[in-house]
Amino acid sequence: MASIFNLTEAARAGNDEQSEAASWRADIVGRSPVMETLLAQARRAAASDAAVCIVGPAGAGKKTLARAIHRASARAAGPFVVTRCAQAAAAEIRRAILGSPGEGGVRPASAPPSGTLYLDGVNELSPALQATLLEALEERAPGLPRMRLIAGTRERLEERVAAGEFREELFFRLGVIRLVVPPLAERLEDIPPLVAHALARSGAPHRGARPAIAHEALELLVAAPWPGNVRQLLAFVERLVAMAPAGPITRAMVEEALGGAPKFVPLDEARRAFERDYLERVLRITSGNVTRAARLAGRNRTEFYRLLARHALAPAAFKRRPAENAEPRRA
Repeated sequence: MASIFNLTEAARAGNDEQSEAASWRADIVGRSPVMETLLAQARRAAASDAAVCIVGPAGAGKKTLARAIHRASARAAGPFVVTRCAQAAAAEIRRAILGSPGEGGVRPASAPPSGTLYLDGVNELSPALQATLLEALEERAPGLPRMRLIAGTRERLEERVAAGEFREELFFRLGVIRLVVPPLAERLEDIPPLVAHALARSGAPHRGARPAIAHEALELLVAAPWPGNVRQLLAFVERLVAMAPAGPITRAMVEEALGGAPKFVPLDEARRAFERDYLERVLRITSGNVTRAARLAGRNRTEFYRLLARHALAPAAFKRRPAENAEPRRA
């Protein structure tokens, strides 16, 4: 008979420190050393009013970390405001930074303490909106209440700056403190407590009973790739609970939902895949310029060319072509 994953023990293992009056991080589930280090950095960042830039892949928990920093800060009583940069207009950016003007066009000094403004997806700001944001930051009057800035980005902004796609002045203003949220693949020990959290959260369909999962099923979840990170894993477990009968979630159920049992690739193969993906990304950023690409990668040109040859990558294939719809020359 398959052994059953102990929900209570897993939840306790992932949340021992949270029970020690650490409500500021209550929404962050995990026990991996890399996450504990990150949370220690976030706790120190919360004591400052300096701008924070949180870097991490989609679904890794950037906004959750930003909210935790807000809760641990002196601004916890103020609002936590989210502005989605990909959808924002110039007026919304200015309003988010400068607030609603009081009489005479200036926020009154008696305004209540401000909270935290989270700029979600700051890497997606167009050049025009980057200029608007920088202008608004420069207009903020000293001494008046203002929102503490936390920016979230999927891409490393220094790479965008090097490629001429992000304003350097804005990069320096937003990235006074830099925190990196690792993908779930780099903290596999967080998966069991995250599954426990998802199971506890999904207990309602079972009329209040705690859903259970077999150890063999949990092993599949730990071995599976999660490109959507924590968000994808939580949604997947919630779907399993909704579709499972009254009994525990079995290995067969997980295999069916995953479309087959996942397997780890050999380490050397994984390294080669990562290296090729990295090289392609650097070449795209630099538009095939080998000198700039080698500099970004921290390698000399000779070594960089060897890496390209190993993966049969041609820099010319990454050079930007003139727009096909460019206006033709007039005779």
